[in-house]
Amino acid sequence: MSMIKGKTIEQWKQEIPLLNDVISLKEALWVNTNYQQVHQALKECPLTMADVKEAEERLHRFAPYISKVFPETKDQNGIIESPVVHIPNMKRSLQEHFQMDLPGDFLLKCDSHLPISGSIKARGGIYEVLKHAEDLAIKHGLISKEDNYAKLADESFRTFFSNFSIAVGSTGNLGLSIGIMSAKLGFQVTVHMSHDAKKWKKDLLRKYGVKVVEHQEDYSKAVAEGRKQAEKDSTCYFIDDENSQHLFLGYAVAALRLQKQLQKMNIQVNEDHPLFVYLPCGVGGGPGGVTFGLKLIFQDHVHCFFAEPTHSPCMLLGLLTGLHDQVSVQSFGIDNETIADGLAVGTPSKFVGKLIEPLLSGIYTASDEQLYKLLTMMMDCEHIHLEPSALASVYGPIQLMKKGNEYIQQQNLLSKLKKATHLMWATGGSMVPKEVMEEDYKKGKELLK
Repeated sequence: MSMIKGKTIEQWKQEIPLLNDVISLKEALWVNTNYQQVHQALKECPLTMADVKEAEERLHRFAPYISKVFPETKDQNGIIESPVVHIPNMKRSLQEHFQMDLPGDFLLKCDSHLPISGSIKARGGIYEVLKHAEDLAIKHGLISKEDNYAKLADESFRTFFSNFSIAVGSTGNLGLSIGIMSAKLGFQVTVHMSHDAKKWKKDLLRKYGVKVVEHQEDYSKAVAEGRKQAEKDSTCYFIDDENSQHLFLGYAVAALRLQKQLQKMNIQVNEDHPLFVYLPCGVGGGPGGVTFGLKLIFQDHVHCFFAEPTHSPCMLLGLLTGLHDQVSVQSFGIDNETIADGLAVGTPSKFVGKLIEPLLSGIYTASDEQLYKLLTMMMDCEHIHLEPSALASVYGPIQLMKKGNEYIQQQNLLSKLKKATHLMWATGGSMVPKEVMEEDYKKGKELLK
């Protein structure tokens, strides 16, 4: 009989009844019992707004370089950002399909259409590569922070960076963002890919000259292999998706930019106008960083929920049991097999789990079947193409209204729901090949019949 920290699975299920649904692969919503008011939650936090602003400033320094080497960013002067759009047709379609009232305004944050690598990973992944490049160039006396960073596009810098290498483990999108950015700067880059990674992502990386190492095991093994590679080579820098503060801060910058976007759209976030944000979650870095930034800015008026596939609920299990990275989905007999490749992670980040624990409102799960259906509905209603992982966010308001009554009552939100804004974070999609997107669309169409 398998034991998890001295208890059988049956004992865990008796102690935490929600585990019955999670282990049975039923869709669930967990309300975080360790949730705190922001002023309390941030007391012990090792990161601050100053850290987020420093990350934002670094991205501004690199903007002239980004604009020069990635022409698609010229319109935004080298700032890698995505639009926020209203999705009223999708809201109507969801209400009809699920036969329920969904009060509030529905918005989509289109990180699916971020320039360069078409996913939320273009935030943290690209940021950490840029930080490493800056650190090396400053250390070797090649630039100062006052310089125009456009000069990093010169061949002399590519030659310099070619003496160094970067390694990362990924299920797909993080590998894309780090691979593309590293190769552009001139680094030798290796991406260790888990078996869940889509073939088109591997092929695209190879086109950019990235070395792709494929592993038959899951995400955790790919990360471990990347770490091993870096330990053997003093010139190799390992980007650690499980523990990196730099990745985390790159994601957190998104909150500063979202604040300006909402202001431009005349969308209020205050005590009478709550903001609900739904974030697809793999190991936790992307949604964790965004949540941290949002809580710094909007304080107790923003309510963040992570979304995970029913077959890969690693952060849910880590927080629900309190075991964080000491437990995996496989520990509870869950297979970690999902169409949502970016979320196919068996073990959560301890760093993110512990930091985000008092800030996160809850976590819900969605089945692959729901993701396919929502993908098709989004294309039919709004003509927006997303990859399956991204649709986990769109399921948030459904789960909240179906299963989140306890949270709504606790936070005194019932009377405010009509004035609420629901923001779904679309984490990837624009780089999916047309034939793959059509196949996913057809699957969703079949399931909707």
